[in-house]
Amino acid sequence: MVYPPGHQTIDNEGRTDRLKVSIRKKQRMNIIRVESIKKIEQQFATGEEPVLVVCSNKQSYICKYMRNTASSYKLVCEFIGSIYAKQWKISTPPIAFVQIKKEHFSINSSKNLTAPAFGSQKLESVIDLNPTTSLDISPSVDIIFQLLTISLFDFWIANEDRNWNNSNLLYDIVNKKLVAIDHGCIFNTASFDIPLSQLTSTDSILYSDLFHHLTQNHTKAKVIQVSNNLEKGYKGFIESCKQLIPSIIINTPSEWNVQKSIIQDKLEQLFEETWIEDALQNYKDILKENLDE
Repeated sequence: MVYPPGHQTIDNEGRTDRLKVSIRKKQRMNIIRVESIKKIEQQFATGEEPVLVVCSNKQSYICKYMRNTASSYKLVCEFIGSIYAKQWKISTPPIAFVQIKKEHFSINSSKNLTAPAFGSQKLESVIDLNPTTSLDISPSVDIIFQLLTISLFDFWIANEDRNWNNSNLLYDIVNKKLVAIDHGCIFNTASFDIPLSQLTSTDSILYSDLFHHLTQNHTKAKVIQVSNNLEKGYKGFIESCKQLIPSIIINTPSEWNVQKSIIQDKLEQLFEETWIEDALQNYKDILKENLDE
């Protein structure tokens, strides 16, 4: 074939390379990267020893950072849990990858500050839910729907750390929303080397005082109706999460030193049909069990 002067040809390999670049751009998530701007003054007395960091975008983030190999897997879980909760229309704080400067971290702790921390934005007008503060929430049908959504999400993603003893929930007073936090214990407490296993009754928020407070003034039939409405969107939520596997793989910080293949293998377990069906049935069984009490 004869081409006119100035015509540029692109061979198949060139087209493939451009396509790969285009795909990578589409798969990039809008996860902001910020850095600390002042000395850290607050550390929280919880297992992961998170710190409150004032950042270059003038926001404060509750940050979890690399302390050891186990903590790096939990950072991956925090990232995946937050991204997937948003796909389920669950309220969660905005996130960021936070570079904590060495001179700003004077608190005694084993840490790796060359890797970005996982930052969860500190929210205003929220209360931390516990057996006492949960009594202040009006038990509306909408709130029940929110709690059941979070519960079903936890069953699907095998989150063992939102339970009767620890809700890992905030309540947004202004918007009347439950806000899910702390996803470091998805995948059966960050167990990447074994298959997923179903939650037990006591692993679930359905076993909590919060659940019983919110449902006590509603009939069992009404709560089941709310749950049935939620279940209609179950497969759709999961499908939207599945589409994000490549984006999650690409956007997980390499500095966390978790192999991409390990992350992908674990994610794919969530989308096996048997797991999807069993997680839903387990949720329904435990919901009924707690409504019968």
